[in-house]
Amino acid sequence: MKIFLTGATGYIGSSVAKFLAAKGNTVYGLLRNAAKEEEVKQLGIIPVIGTLEDNELISAYSKSSDIVIHTADADHRSAIETMLAAMEGSGKTFIHTSGSSVVGDDVMGNYENQLIFNEKTLFTPMDVRVGRVAINNMVINASTEKQIRTIVIVPSMIYGNSVGLNVQSDQLPVIYRKSKELKKGVYLGKGINRWSNVHIEDLVDLYSLALEKAEPGSYFYAENGEEPYHNLAAAISISLGFSGETISWKAEDALTELGDWARYALGSNSRVRAVNAREQLNWTPHRQSIIKWILSNKEQ
Repeated sequence: MKIFLTGATGYIGSSVAKFLAAKGNTVYGLLRNAAKEEEVKQLGIIPVIGTLEDNELISAYSKSSDIVIHTADADHRSAIETMLAAMEGSGKTFIHTSGSSVVGDDVMGNYENQLIFNEKTLFTPMDVRVGRVAINNMVINASTEKQIRTIVIVPSMIYGNSVGLNVQSDQLPVIYRKSKELKKGVYLGKGINRWSNVHIEDLVDLYSLALEKAEPGSYFYAENGEEPYHNLAAAISISLGFSGETISWKAEDALTELGDWARYALGSNSRVRAVNAREQLNWTPHRQSIIKWILSNKEQ
């Protein structure tokens, strides 16, 4: 199979691309930084130098590929529209990568939301996630409107060492960095907000199964457990040698340093259950839990 993948130097993208290339597929990986071209080649990926703004390039590779996997910017609507337009009427597979912050709330760590979402649960997104939800729906609807086998994968907090390039995940490295700075495990507010999580290798398995089995218009959460942020902070404190001591990071300070990202990535609840993946694809995540992984990994 000929596969075009965006975000080839990213945490998810490089991991998925390396796995698919090892399976004998021809994987073309979009990357902005030409300096990483050789690193990408070492993974068995054919580099395509460009950005999500290069509409002609994206359109050409989307038309000529059997499968398109978008792992770069989940909020880049125009690039996604370009890919879908290029694939219209083909019946080919398009996988879009979103994120479970779409179901997040705005509590800055001070409230444990009792709501748990599966793929059929309706929700109202935070203002900063309205656009992303609209994109998810656009991709799903393209299965019937454009006759494309579209799939949306919605990972929760991802952890684990990359199986592609030596790059890191999104949320945990920020907590590690701030915890090193304050010499205590850090959480926002009371730290009682809960996030579902998934190991990167289990997530790669989900992409593989989705390519093999998923029906057009499918939507999959990806998770294998959940933890409140204060538990993550305590584990990180232990792993860094701070004896499990933790400290609350004031909301206003986090927002000043990180902007709105702190609201939906560190301060919200995002509790999802991967019902569709387990029932429709027989996805069976089995890697070590996030707490065990943190305790066995002292550096981020």
